Amino acid sequence: MFLTNLFFNPFRFLLIEQSDIVTVLIIVVIFFSILLLLGIRKSYKLKKENERLDKISEEMAKQEEKYTDFTEGHMYNNK
Repeated sequence: MFLTNLFFNPFRFLLIEQSDIVTVLIIVVIFFSILLLLGIRKSYKLKKENERLDKISEEMAKQEEKYTDFTEGHMYNNK
């Protein structure tokens, strides 16, 4: 069937119907919508992770401020 159509009308396979275009566009829109949603989700997760790491960094900075030099004790004979 395809060969007979191709023989009698050789350029018919180059014609694209409107329904084919709409189908392809729907598939493309769905694909990029999924990519967009995954990107937004990833951005949200990275923002939460960044906030968590900022809190840890602030806590570590506070701990470093509280550090005292232990070499000034009686064992090192610093007078």
